[in-house]
Amino acid sequence: MTDQIHGAARRKRPMSPHFTIYRWPVTMATSITHRVTGVGLSAGTLLVAWWLIAVQFGPDLYEPFSAFVSSIIGQLILFGFVWALAYHLCNGIRHLAWDLGYGFNIRTAHWTGILVFALSIVIAVSAFAFAYAERGLAPL
Repeated sequence: MTDQIHGAARRKRPMSPHFTIYRWPVTMATSITHRVTGVGLSAGTLLVAWWLIAVQFGPDLYEPFSAFVSSIIGQLILFGFVWALAYHLCNGIRHLAWDLGYGFNIRTAHWTGILVFALSIVIAVSAFAFAYAERGLAPL
């Protein structure tokens, strides 16, 4: 009898909301993105290491590196790395403000989270636009 009651109660409990119904707060999205970009930056250091090794050992090793980063895939990876760096920097400054006791108001945390996303995109796009302009590939 007890098993029937517990079994029936267990079946009628509401389900937890899942990502198709649940609306992510900005602060949760920024927290998850901060962790993901941290992992991406760790992986991106392999690209930086490849570049440094290629520069040190001359044209024979630098040519494959240069060909890779000049490709579409390489450019996407570089943009992702630059964006992750910009995002991690901006969100780190936001966390520093929190460490100093500022920005805990829910509305402030929401808007600074949006600002972190927007500013990181602006920084990454600006860095690429500047790099392309310096190489003569895109007008200012």
